[in-house]
Amino acid sequence: MRKHADTSARVTRRGLTIAGLAASATLLLSSCANVNSSASSGWLPEGTAGAHVTSETGRITTLWVGTWIAGLAVGALVWGLAIWCMVAYRRKKDDPELPPQLRYNVPIELLYTVVPVLMIAVLFYYTARDEAALMDVSTKPDYTINVVGKQWSWDFNYVDDNVYSSGVHSELNPNGGVTGTPQPVLYLPVNKRVEFVLNARDVIHSFWVPAFLVKLDMIPGKTNRLQITPTQVGEFQGKCAELCGAYHSQMLFKVKIVSQEDFDAEMAKLKSLGQEGQLPNTLNREPLETKDLKMVPTPTGSK
Repeated sequence: MRKHADTSARVTRRGLTIAGLAASATLLLSSCANVNSSASSGWLPEGTAGAHVTSETGRITTLWVGTWIAGLAVGALVWGLAIWCMVAYRRKKDDPELPPQLRYNVPIELLYTVVPVLMIAVLFYYTARDEAALMDVSTKPDYTINVVGKQWSWDFNYVDDNVYSSGVHSELNPNGGVTGTPQPVLYLPVNKRVEFVLNARDVIHSFWVPAFLVKLDMIPGKTNRLQITPTQVGEFQGKCAELCGAYHSQMLFKVKIVSQEDFDAEMAKLKSLGQEGQLPNTLNREPLETKDLKMVPTPTGSK
């Protein structure tokens, strides 16, 4: 009996050690994933000094952290009950070979059927509520930018100013970072509501700026739309989040959130460079030429 107890204790200690190491590794890797993150945001990417980068990120962070708190509470309850059962009903010296066998317990079965259903219903409600708010494009935007994904870079049509910028895929060096052609840059005015009209010229891409905490697919032949309000001046990394071919990892871009004056100056600069007009966003795998410039077709449902 003593030998059995010693073996059980060793197994328990080993299990706790492995669990502790796994938890520590998870926290360490999470903290390394983004230097601007903290426990209060659930280790999601943050802006400078923990500030939200857009007016929408607060809603996303609240849902994320709330879901984790609920999940951890359920996990603690389940593990607590399991450990309590193992301790309270552990086999004793004079116990028979098996404990009494019961066919069912109606109250317990109702409990573990009804409670999970209620939990899923609550989670679904808050997720659906926040998703509807994040995808709402009924508000008239201050600016509209047509983002066109292509293998393996990005075109940006600034619709209101009738100018554009076009990029080519960035080359990554083995030591990290980008060499050769710089990443295309998407300029956004701070504290202005911007609507992104998302199109793909060839295959499925995905518009993703991790600091915005939201991404949206770009599907050939379909126009998706997303509105955000940047609230913090700064530079952020953007990338494609959908495996789209051989150079998917090099499909990068920069986002620069600037003051209204700097944004206007950049629009004037593009115009002075002759980048006036709008690049096509329709399906076409061929390289664009100057003669291809035309106004962007009005997306279905645009205001």
